[in-house]
Amino acid sequence: MQVKDKVVIITGAGSGIGAAAAKHFASFGAKVVVSDFNEETAHKVVDDIASSGGTAVMLKADVTKFEEIEQLIDKTVAEFGRLDVMVNNAGRGPKIMAKTAEYSLEDWDKVIAVNQTGVFYGMKQALLQMQKQESGSIVNVASLAGLKASTNNLSYCASKFAVVGMTKSAALEYASKNIRVNAVCPGYTESALLDRLLGIRPDMDDILKKLIPMKRYGKAEEIAEAIVWLASDSTKFITGQTITLDGGISL
Repeated sequence: MQVKDKVVIITGAGSGIGAAAAKHFASFGAKVVVSDFNEETAHKVVDDIASSGGTAVMLKADVTKFEEIEQLIDKTVAEFGRLDVMVNNAGRGPKIMAKTAEYSLEDWDKVIAVNQTGVFYGMKQALLQMQKQESGSIVNVASLAGLKASTNNLSYCASKFAVVGMTKSAALEYASKNIRVNAVCPGYTESALLDRLLGIRPDMDDILKKLIPMKRYGKAEEIAEAIVWLASDSTKFITGQTITLDGGISL
């Protein structure tokens, strides 16, 4: 992977796909900013990277607060002099899955704030910095739920469809500026979100695995590999694309 010495910010990097991506970038020599609203988990990721000989710092940020995203990027540039890669990974699902008419207003507002508005904030500020440098790569973490309907999950589905659309729009706008924007769309992946889904009913694990041709869930490390690849110099002619990692379920 050609990411050595690149400066990378990853939001929601304290756990799951974000943590796996942070460690994967660092293993290839990138300088990683591990950002999360949970300082404890983010510090642990930084410690893991440091113990493996990598370079990482922790910067706390709540992606729903624009001023914190501004500060995140300003502090990164002050520390490392530039921003080469922005991975907008922070995400959440609803507390209660329900049909549209019964959907919680609180769940709608909170999920959209993190998954959609948070990605917009990250893209906006990263693009401003990358234009100054005349280079950069953004990778947004969308979802299979951003490509196909997802029942009882309106806010999550809506937000991830939005991420796919924002990715393509921004890619078109900045392609001539040497800035690439792509997205990954994971299917069912081992994570806290999946654990919550599996807890809905005892047979949910069997139900989901029957839907997946590979008969297993994805691993955070597998999604991380795709994120690093899309951000690397190995993919200089790729922009506006969504890479689906779902074990074949979309087929």
